[in-house]
Amino acid sequence: MQIQENKPLDKLNTFGLSVSAQYFAEVNSVDEFRELMQTTVYKNNHKLILGGGSNILFTGEVNGLVVKNSIKGISVVSETETEVIVKANAGELWHEFVLWCIERNYAGIENLSLIPGLVGAAPMQNIGAYGVEIKDVFQELEAIDKETGELVKFNLNDCEFGYRESVFKHKHKNKFFITSVSFKLTKLSSPKAIYKFKTDYGDIKNTLSEMQVYDFSIKAVSDAVIKIRNSKLPNPKELGNAGSFFKNPSINKELFEELVLKYPVMPSFPQKDGSLKIPAGWLIEQCGWKGKVVGNTGSHKSQALVLVNYGNATGNEIWNLALEIQKSVKEKFGIEIMPEVNVV
Repeated sequence: MQIQENKPLDKLNTFGLSVSAQYFAEVNSVDEFRELMQTTVYKNNHKLILGGGSNILFTGEVNGLVVKNSIKGISVVSETETEVIVKANAGELWHEFVLWCIERNYAGIENLSLIPGLVGAAPMQNIGAYGVEIKDVFQELEAIDKETGELVKFNLNDCEFGYRESVFKHKHKNKFFITSVSFKLTKLSSPKAIYKFKTDYGDIKNTLSEMQVYDFSIKAVSDAVIKIRNSKLPNPKELGNAGSFFKNPSINKELFEELVLKYPVMPSFPQKDGSLKIPAGWLIEQCGWKGKVVGNTGSHKSQALVLVNYGNATGNEIWNLALEIQKSVKEKFGIEIMPEVNVV
């Protein structure tokens, strides 16, 4: 393990921003991270843990130490006739892990296909898509305390999952280095397995019909999700972006009833707590941002929720656009939309 200085990060963030880290280290094991902890650079500098770089916006050069999590490995921890506990190390690519599970007929995360990033980042913001969230299949995670080096386990309750939220974004922010995540999945190979495919969210059912798939399988659902995502979201390798920049806001019933009189076609999704979730992309589009180019950045032509780097944007340029979008949505609808992307 080596500590590099002035390490370019342009290939390590999906916005493709040209920034550098003052210090940089890549770790491939728990032992390597503990070895890094003993160095002067680690002890004397601010630390930033970097996964796949798909949920981060760098607004300038990165002072301190950037640690790239590259701990790999997937294994079956335990299993019953109908369920399996699979442990994936934090440095595994999320989508590759999903495909690994599909290949073995382990069901539960097929709706989360093609989400960029690494396994270790998945529980940090409780990633979700098409009616499924990490919390639905989460078993436990292991993480190293960045101060003491102790390996700590977190169960479902410990993580305090919410909508794109977890304890690691608040109470334990920057305190732990996640090393592995374990998931409880359904073994569809078992005749006794009971499993309900989630196909009612978004365009999954219509896409499966277009694909002429009438006998559901986790592979078919995954393929449909991949097809939908590819049609809506730009490939970061071709156009710099971090996927959905904002979270979908939830509003109370009173505000919704007031707004729907003015905007009768406003889409909404009722929540268990009585609130209604409004698609942020729709709100942004209604404010005229969809497809709009501002300097070197803009809102994508196919999905207003995605902010893009057209080639030479700076992080500050993208962030200023995000602030303008936030402001216009607040002024028009009285709704505050919050970033899903981690702004550094």
